[in-house]
Amino acid sequence: MKYTQWNAAAFDQAAAERLHAAGHPRLLSAVMAARGVEAPGEAGALLVRERHLQNSPFLMKDMDKAVARIRLALERGERMAVFGDYDVDGITSTVLLVHYLRSQGADCIKHIPRRIEDGYGLGRDALRALRDQGVTLVVTVDCGITGVEEARFAREIGLDLVITDHHECKEVLPEAVAVVDPRRSDCPYPFKHLAGVGVALKLVLALGEPQAEALFQRYSALAAIGTVADVMLMTGENRTIVSRGLEAVGETPFLGLRALLRETGLPETGLTSTQIGFVLAPRINAAGRMGEAELAADLLLTGDPARAEDMAREMCALNRERQAVEQEIYAQAVEQIEGLPAAGRNALVLSSAVWHQGVVGIVASRLSERYSCPSFMIHLQGGVGKGSCRSYGGFNLFAALERCADLLLDFGGHELAAGFNIREELIPAFRERVNLCVEEYCGGKKPVSALDVDVVLSGAGALTLDEVEALGRLEPYGAGNGRPVFALMGVRVEAMQNVGQNRHLKLRLAAPEGTLDAIFFSATASEYGVSPGMLVDAAFNLQINEFRSVSTVQLQIIDLRPAQGFTPRERRDLDLVDRLIAGAEVSREEAERRPVAGRRPPGAGGGPSRLQGRHPAPPHGGGGGGRALPARGGGAGGLRRAGPYHPGQPGGYDDTAPRARPPGGPGAELLYAGAAPGAGGRREGRPLIVWSRSKSATSIWKRRSGGTTSPRTSPRSAPPMNTRGSTTASRCAGTAPPLSPTPSTWPRS
Repeated sequence: MKYTQWNAAAFDQAAAERLHAAGHPRLLSAVMAARGVEAPGEAGALLVRERHLQNSPFLMKDMDKAVARIRLALERGERMAVFGDYDVDGITSTVLLVHYLRSQGADCIKHIPRRIEDGYGLGRDALRALRDQGVTLVVTVDCGITGVEEARFAREIGLDLVITDHHECKEVLPEAVAVVDPRRSDCPYPFKHLAGVGVALKLVLALGEPQAEALFQRYSALAAIGTVADVMLMTGENRTIVSRGLEAVGETPFLGLRALLRETGLPETGLTSTQIGFVLAPRINAAGRMGEAELAADLLLTGDPARAEDMAREMCALNRERQAVEQEIYAQAVEQIEGLPAAGRNALVLSSAVWHQGVVGIVASRLSERYSCPSFMIHLQGGVGKGSCRSYGGFNLFAALERCADLLLDFGGHELAAGFNIREELIPAFRERVNLCVEEYCGGKKPVSALDVDVVLSGAGALTLDEVEALGRLEPYGAGNGRPVFALMGVRVEAMQNVGQNRHLKLRLAAPEGTLDAIFFSATASEYGVSPGMLVDAAFNLQINEFRSVSTVQLQIIDLRPAQGFTPRERRDLDLVDRLIAGAEVSREEAERRPVAGRRPPGAGGGPSRLQGRHPAPPHGGGGGGRALPARGGGAGGLRRAGPYHPGQPGGYDDTAPRARPPGGPGAELLYAGAAPGAGGRREGRPLIVWSRSKSATSIWKRRSGGTTSPRTSPRSAPPMNTRGSTTASRCAGTAPPLSPTPSTWPRS
């Protein structure tokens, strides 16, 4: 189990029905209702994808100054330099602005710092080198907002500086010709969550205002990639940028981007934000992490198709190298964590001189997810540490670094991800203080890993291709608009096998109303304690799997755990219980229905006075075993089977009393919640549900059980699994027979 707890969203059934009645598919309606959408009008606002950016770029503070200085440089024929960053946001920002300026006839060069040799942000050596190449104007993208001293140095050596950035600002801003950052406290721009590439796009749209729409179409794909990769809030203008960019990928003029899509096997049309985040962006990022950010920029800028193909292959090779280095660092970090005292685990502050500086950030992300706390990974060299940190649970990293400013040489970033430099001897003091910050933030409690679930499903019936495809209307996904998370409780593992060189787990899950294929990436059966026949709770995203021109629904597992609480069938029976207690009328079918049996702890005694374990007891008693079923309504003993309804027996139901005619029909019994039998065999507790012993129920049991009371102990075999595709879930997933709570065959004597 990856997450300690699963948090299911409060579900408004009435809201979901209103949305469905307004024409929205059921699954989409359920997700929107779980996210607080109550009316069709709100749904329309959520699902709309604006095609045009609503805010003028000139609403940004200093945008007019930046445009005026760049236009002057174009008129004079000055040599300009675009100074970027080595992550995906910085690389796409650099390419976007360089491409535009060159298209306007500018003499423009690019500079992206080398992560290891130069470090993050503006550097004096880099500025001096640009001046020596004849540059008179430097425009930063995705960096520079904290470079107060560097900006002063640029002015001293005769360089004009225009800063565009999106990171958090400190109290003192750099002195430059223009400082464009929507996060400036004095900036009136209404949308504060643009990525660095979003700010660069706004600059280009301001420079080419009469052709703004054509420029947006040309550069939206680059802007979308940088925005998704930097995990920006996926609302407002970011939603517009990414949705337009996903549409425009197939028409992009950037040959290198098309080559990279082909090399990674991604489509040019129908690309999703998830594919950007998990397939495309890591390969661009790998170049920067491994010290080859210029390679990624050159790939995106090249006009040579053959060179583009070569560089795309080289970038994918760098990504494989990055993965190997990352795994090694991760293992070493886990070993360090095991040696930390409990007081030092509110925030993980780890350091090493052998770790690759370019990879520690992504390892910090993995550690934060695994240990449910912020992580700070520090690469040591020459007595100085260069750190990367990642947040967890909404903890504001930038604010924490501000509280530690006296211990740091410098720092920058935003709430969720940041970087810093520190002297090696101050790391213990930094560890102590940042742990205190996290402890205060959590109120002294240890944070736990939690998974937010949008919708808990009762079965597989709703998971048709049409319903799953309709979820795409929520795209693009990102921070603030995550992929919907679903859960199925108490489903049975029919079959499973390792795939992808034993790195991933393929499963077939049997649920009410059908069976479903699932894939669990970076997981093994032993790690999660899963075996065929086991009942599990599954949390997952939904996706369409394409194999040999056949489309099927597939679960992409997020977490698995042994089944807890009630299965869908048990919940349906307990809902019936509540209706009976409330005095509601029930149908004849419901009255004669044999409910699923209760469960009891392994090793508990059997007999006709208790229900079976996992499998329903036969109508006239039988043994069994299984895990305990939680009590309903506060009952201490879970669900147990009472004796026959006996109106003359005060306080309960007598197992030994003669049969009487209960409300549910001749020879019926009742389930009740409460304590074990008291003196004289009487059972205390309120009745829950009638279990009919009608002739038809007995016949059904005999037909299913083969006339024996002993459930089989080994899981029934399942057909071999297709490891690459599945035809299990068709466009009508409910066509598969409903899952019986008993095995389809029982051993015969």
